[in-house]
Amino acid sequence: MTAPEETAVDRRRVTVRGVVQGVGFRPFVYGLARELGLSGYVTNTGQGVVAEVEGHPGAVGVFCERIGSDAPPLAVVESVTHLAVAVADRVPFTGFTIAPSRAGGAARTLVSPDTATCADCLAELSDPADRRYRHPFITCTHCGPRFTIVTALPYDRANTTMAGFPLCARCEREYTDPADRRFHAQPVSCHDCGPRLRLVVPGLPDVPEPVARARGMLARGAILAVKGLGGYHLACDAGDEEAVRRLRLRKGRGDKPFALMARDIADVERLAHLGPAERELLTGGRRPIVLLRRRSGGDGSGLAEAVAPRCADLGFMLPYTPLHHLLLGLPGDPPGPRLLVMTSGNLGGEPIVTDDAEALARLAPLADGWLVHDRPIHVPCDDSVVRVCDGEELPVRRSRGYTPFPIALPVPVTAALAVGGDLKNTFCLGEGRHAWMSAHIGDMDDLATLTAFDGAVRQLTAVTGVAPGLLAADRHPGYRSAGWAARTAAGRPVHRVQHHHAHVAAAMAEAGLDGRRPVIGVAFDGTGYGDDGAVWGGEFLLADYDGYRRFAHLGYVPLPGGDAAVRRPYRMALAHLYAAGLPWTAGLPCVAACAEDELPVLARQLERGLNCVPTSSMGRLFDAVSSLAGVCHEAGYEAQAAVELEAAAVAYGELPQNGYAFALGKAVTANVHGVAQPAGCACPQSPDGLNSARPAIEDGTGSRTDPALIADPAPVLAAVVADLRVGAPVEAVSARFHAAVADLVRRVCAAARERHGLETVALTGGVFANAVLSAACARGLRQDGFTVLRHRLVPPNDGGLALGQLVIAARTHPQPHP
Repeated sequence: MTAPEETAVDRRRVTVRGVVQGVGFRPFVYGLARELGLSGYVTNTGQGVVAEVEGHPGAVGVFCERIGSDAPPLAVVESVTHLAVAVADRVPFTGFTIAPSRAGGAARTLVSPDTATCADCLAELSDPADRRYRHPFITCTHCGPRFTIVTALPYDRANTTMAGFPLCARCEREYTDPADRRFHAQPVSCHDCGPRLRLVVPGLPDVPEPVARARGMLARGAILAVKGLGGYHLACDAGDEEAVRRLRLRKGRGDKPFALMARDIADVERLAHLGPAERELLTGGRRPIVLLRRRSGGDGSGLAEAVAPRCADLGFMLPYTPLHHLLLGLPGDPPGPRLLVMTSGNLGGEPIVTDDAEALARLAPLADGWLVHDRPIHVPCDDSVVRVCDGEELPVRRSRGYTPFPIALPVPVTAALAVGGDLKNTFCLGEGRHAWMSAHIGDMDDLATLTAFDGAVRQLTAVTGVAPGLLAADRHPGYRSAGWAARTAAGRPVHRVQHHHAHVAAAMAEAGLDGRRPVIGVAFDGTGYGDDGAVWGGEFLLADYDGYRRFAHLGYVPLPGGDAAVRRPYRMALAHLYAAGLPWTAGLPCVAACAEDELPVLARQLERGLNCVPTSSMGRLFDAVSSLAGVCHEAGYEAQAAVELEAAAVAYGELPQNGYAFALGKAVTANVHGVAQPAGCACPQSPDGLNSARPAIEDGTGSRTDPALIADPAPVLAAVVADLRVGAPVEAVSARFHAAVADLVRRVCAAARERHGLETVALTGGVFANAVLSAACARGLRQDGFTVLRHRLVPPNDGGLALGQLVIAARTHPQPHP
């Protein structure tokens, strides 16, 4: 006879995978089970959260549904699976418990990224009656450090850098009380048992009241090294012109803009334009640096000019740790700086400092004091940088607050490691349908960065459980990242991926495309190793994950002196004029910027082709126009000339309809001085305007066997020169140039659609961090009926390169085209 329904008992084992550790998931499961009258247990494992519940079948069914749908706000549930467990042979549960975590097995879950201090903790921080009043490390289940303190999985206090801080009796009671907000919050602490803060000032003994003294030092113009979640910041009063200039000089930063931390949103609104998307990013849990348009003619009296000279944008973030809030002042505190420069604690080009002893040594030439604490940082993690373009988030640097959230892949991949590029390096681990991007590593040009890369690979491999059987790297023969892959392969295959193909694949992957149909990939950046040995960077590729065809590209020009031309945009301007057959007229700004004795040397270098690799780089064309227009002649940081040219276009306003125009045709390979030039290469010419051997340009749209279309910038450059001669404003020149590039994108994509029937365009590469250009291209393409892909999960620059490398190299089931 069947037992009555009310006496039936069901038991199920439920496994939840995703970002489910360190986000209050076990306390949530505990509360849910108690609410539904179920018995059993919940635990952390290397695979995720596992719960075994027993009770009425209806209640068990509701539990299995709500465990995913009602998850805590910081959780990211990727899957919920449940299996029936035979009840007959099992001892019944008595109540519901949180069981000790289970180690062992392959890890396949991640803790949450570090999260900004929540409203409840901020209220306690400011409440004199609360026992955690002014506690610099206040945290709970819903906020605080996660990724930067975890040393192993499962995520328990013993596997974090809080392991060395035993809980006091009061914190222990909160930690073990299911009704408490700090129930199983691993970083929990208080004044009695938590980390200790101290202010180190050369020549002074132990300094009492370190935060108050630090605020006073900042108000008096000092530069402080402040230990944060993922490394040290260098901080100074953003309204103190002399202090900001001194920090810029000490750090050797040139004119690169500084990031700002504001006390509250009102301080931001006074200086920059805020839309709903920007406001949400600034006040949400991730708290990236958000690039905002300056208010023109606004009250900038509280901001030093040296913070972001000649930039249209200001980079703002709001406080995201209790220490930040204390440093900027709680309500009722004595007056102090409301805006702080907060820049990475490092020398220019080096990785961020995380170790205390290293900070005292390496930052000694930069800082007047150190605000330090004794909670170790296990994982370096710079601040993330984003901007909003057409109302949508556009990542510029993906790091704190985002890493290590996995990215869902549209195609499965075998276990692999993609090492990225040498600039703005990030790497990517992947297996199955998930990819894990590392935090920002930096430029791979010194031993310290390579060492940081090594450590980051070990750490992310450990917490993801991915054991790479394949490595992917850029094709550039001189890239240090590719050299690292070759040295550490240990018999594993190393797949070399073309730079711009990887950019396009990254855009496709984050958009969820399975690669069955190619896209038109518009890849504009500063440099990438081309198949012909040239420096590519103004590319139109017909691409899927299997391969690509170079449908069109910017015409080649010589890159005189390689990196010297990058650092000195006037050299790039003169090279472009030379290739276009335009004379080096004395009145042109780029000619005036070149030293008198350098001009003839540069002319001979171009005539003879000495150390002049051909380049099709759109980034270098932006540099050239920037110098030609008199905007920027020497770059103190990457893309400075392009950033300042964009600022001029912003000042102009809406882009004009009558912009300049590129010539578009197909090139015939030319031979100059007995050396075969790549098709479309702008061959050497004399600075007096005599064309020595320019490649012939034929009209046509090309076919599958035709040479690539060539976008010749010569008419654009001639129009810029003509505008300058009649005194056109720099802002107008910049706006017309941006309009010309957007028009070129529309024309080439239309030709690609006509010839190949493709309707989807991916805009990628570092040039598309330019919001003016990105918006203009997307708007025009959509008017033409295209589907437009732009980056939303990884940066368009080389910080997103590794994702594309991974999908190209490690796909397990390539799909043939229909």
